[in-house]
Amino acid sequence: MPISSAIILIADDQRDVREALRLLLTSKGYVVMQADNPAAVLDTVKQSAPNLVLLDMNYRRDTTSGQEGLELLQQIKQHDPYLPVIAMTAWGSVDLAMQAVHQGASDFIEKPWDNNRLISIINVQLERVHEAQSKRRYQTIARLQRSHASTSVIAHSAVMQQLLTTLQQVAPSQASIMLRGENGTGKNLLAEQLHAWSGRADEPLVAVNMGSIPEGLFESEMFGHVKGAFTDAREARTGRFELADAGTLFLDEVGNLPLPQQAKLLRVLESGSFEKVGASKTQTVDVRIITASNADLPALVESGAFRRDLYFRLNTVEVVVPPLRERQQDIPLLAGHFLEQQQSRYHKSFAGFAATTEKALLGYHWPGNVRELSHVIERAVLLGQNEVIQVSDLNLPGDADGGQQRSAAVADQDKILSLEAVEKQQIEQALQHFNGNVIAAAKALGVSRSALYRRMEKFNIESP
Repeated sequence: MPISSAIILIADDQRDVREALRLLLTSKGYVVMQADNPAAVLDTVKQSAPNLVLLDMNYRRDTTSGQEGLELLQQIKQHDPYLPVIAMTAWGSVDLAMQAVHQGASDFIEKPWDNNRLISIINVQLERVHEAQSKRRYQTIARLQRSHASTSVIAHSAVMQQLLTTLQQVAPSQASIMLRGENGTGKNLLAEQLHAWSGRADEPLVAVNMGSIPEGLFESEMFGHVKGAFTDAREARTGRFELADAGTLFLDEVGNLPLPQQAKLLRVLESGSFEKVGASKTQTVDVRIITASNADLPALVESGAFRRDLYFRLNTVEVVVPPLRERQQDIPLLAGHFLEQQQSRYHKSFAGFAATTEKALLGYHWPGNVRELSHVIERAVLLGQNEVIQVSDLNLPGDADGGQQRSAAVADQDKILSLEAVEKQQIEQALQHFNGNVIAAAKALGVSRSALYRRMEKFNIESP
């Protein structure tokens, strides 16, 4: 809901006060509701769910104690503890205002009020509510993800068992963890497992694809902005650091972060504080950092493409995730897991894999790693027509790896590529040549980073 169209309840027994506030607030775009006694105030709060309440502290004639208002404030907070309430007190009633704040009021305003100050207080409170709602949404999503998540990573090979032992040892600490490995090895899943094993499991895990954030929006995405901070900032935005406060921030593709953005990230990691775009107030957060990259970061450090100080800040513990070809013992288990998953998804049933199919799965080199295996099994479930999954259902490239034989005519046709196929091939080759570094690949191809991401999305090329 846009803050400018928020619903504000004016609770005051004096008609002229309500009318003056109504004219002021409606001129600013707010939707106004009114109530002139405690019972009406409570009824409106329960039935109409306003976004903010301007609450007078006295309703009966010849009373100035504010006791009515304090009791009403308590009842409002019992119904909705997150609803911001601004107490309105007579000039000089500082003690009463402090009592109201102590009992849950978000702020107070003195009568007669200053219009600019009142609007400023209202805007601040509504922005805080918006940010708190965003944080609660992330916490809810985190709880749902945990309730539906797999209880363990499928990893029976010796190399993966050793990796998981290491992650279990470091998960309870506050150390920054860097996961390095080829594209598709499951670094995202391991980051989720790290978070689940940590003492922050009940707080949000906020994931950010660092390579896909436009350079001009980096600070807004990561640190947030206030309303009016720049041309398109029509509403305040909560940044990823703030959303992850008390939880975990997972920075994926960190190797693709340009140098200017690396400096901004380093400052926050060193100090734990930042300012929203357009704000002067410094905020402090408590965030555990996990990063992932398939780039050769030490080589990028040596070439000057990645800051050495940032690299050491991020890799307190560095874990190299092995490619699928180095953990063959896991291939049948993963294939079986994906088969069960996709059968349920597409409402199909297979008795398992043919013996020749299992041999083909083990004989293939899996350049796309676990992600490619998942896609291959999904396709096999969709296309399979037999009781068990056949080699032909896998459609693996290369005859030696169990792929389908193609006729000479089809092969000749495949030699003539469309322009789009050529473009896709060039992009894939560039990404492979630069070890998944999108910035370097974009420069070599003569396009901007954002343009390359658009083409990758168009051709369904997985982000490295």
